[in-house]
Amino acid sequence: MAGRILIVDDEKDMLTLLKRIVSEETEHHITTDRDPINALKLFKKETFDLVITDLKMPKMDGMTLLKEMKKIRPEISVVIITAYATIETAVEAVKQGAYDYITKPFERERILLTIDKVLAWRNMLAENETLRKALSEKEGTPPMVGSTYAMKQIQGKIKQVAPTTATVLITGESGTGKELVARAIHHNSRQKNEKLITVNCTAITENVIESELFGHVKGAFTGAWKDKKGLVEIADKGTLFLDEIGDLNLSMQTKLLRLIQEGEFKPVGSTFTKKADIRFIAATNHHLEEDIKEKRFREDLFYRLNVIRIEIPPLDSRKEDIPLLARYFLKRYTLRNRKNIRDFTPDAISALLSHEFPGNIRELENLIERSVIFSTGELLGQNDLFPDNPPEIICPEFNQDIMDLPFREAKEKMILFFHSQYIGGLLQNSGGNISRAADAAGIQRQYLHRLMKESGITADGFK
Repeated sequence: MAGRILIVDDEKDMLTLLKRIVSEETEHHITTDRDPINALKLFKKETFDLVITDLKMPKMDGMTLLKEMKKIRPEISVVIITAYATIETAVEAVKQGAYDYITKPFERERILLTIDKVLAWRNMLAENETLRKALSEKEGTPPMVGSTYAMKQIQGKIKQVAPTTATVLITGESGTGKELVARAIHHNSRQKNEKLITVNCTAITENVIESELFGHVKGAFTGAWKDKKGLVEIADKGTLFLDEIGDLNLSMQTKLLRLIQEGEFKPVGSTFTKKADIRFIAATNHHLEEDIKEKRFREDLFYRLNVIRIEIPPLDSRKEDIPLLARYFLKRYTLRNRKNIRDFTPDAISALLSHEFPGNIRELENLIERSVIFSTGELLGQNDLFPDNPPEIICPEFNQDIMDLPFREAKEKMILFFHSQYIGGLLQNSGGNISRAADAAGIQRQYLHRLMKESGITADGFK
């Protein structure tokens, strides 16, 4: 892959020679400067992959230039060239962070080999950083919190689908946790040790999304000064999550269809086709069937994506999960903000259950985070959650949904609701310690564990 190299030497002939050697044998973008002070100013403004500098120069020597550049970008690779080679200066250069130390006169192969090694090293570091971030995201993936029948169905479907290679389409309103489902699928899949790359099709503008997805070659358009890997190539062997795919324009839908069908793509400006082995997961809050009728979404792409479909219900349709989710977020934000808030008051839980959440889980999370920040007590009350417009509290035991159910179903729903509230409160107060929670409730640990299993509650979110 082409890189950007800055060459600094006060001798004009040496600059010309180095530039010719590198330009004739590689496609790297070369910038030269005879003045080290000007070169340092340029280094502050622009990004370079490698700096090659002479040691002996007026105004500022190569060792000082190396130190100053390392202050700006500690990761920069610098190669020092000199005709005044000594063991002492070579050792000092390495101590100061130089990648290599080359003596004049040098062979062109020595220069080219060093450049290849530096850029290969930097590419490896970049790939390792991408993998490290992916693994970090894996470790930080929150649990699928929920004990309702709908959530148990989703959790079961994730377990079945994750080990396969099937494409998954996740649908649901904004804020329902579609990305969380995508991450759960990836982290339970055969690709779990590979990268999970997320593409927000709404956030990337139409004129750059093709380059972001498929990459480009040098000179493909104004500003394409070097080859660039796209997210598809980076996701090779792993999972590509296409979030808000309903917002993708028709032209990109066509190119994406070829990628999914054939596993092939072309970087922008390239005449060569590349291959990618990827697990695809897509998500949208659109009704794609309606978009197909309106000619806004390709029908063939829809059928390629809709192999496995997971519909995430809105939060208002699974209110029994609200106490569990609220306590999960309470634990997260009390730790993050170093607060000592143990739980919610009963009226706070009732207020949450009575509140409508058009923004779904994202709205609930923001509400809890804001309340934690401004709260000064050990319990979050209704006034902490809704200081301005408290909702009209409706006792969940007697709302219309319950009254419309047959007796057995209504009873099971209320028992599940009680367990989610009561057990969640016990685990919150015990910091996720099941034994302490059982002691506080006056029941056997095994019995509490069975109730948790039946209700789909785990202690992980309370630790």
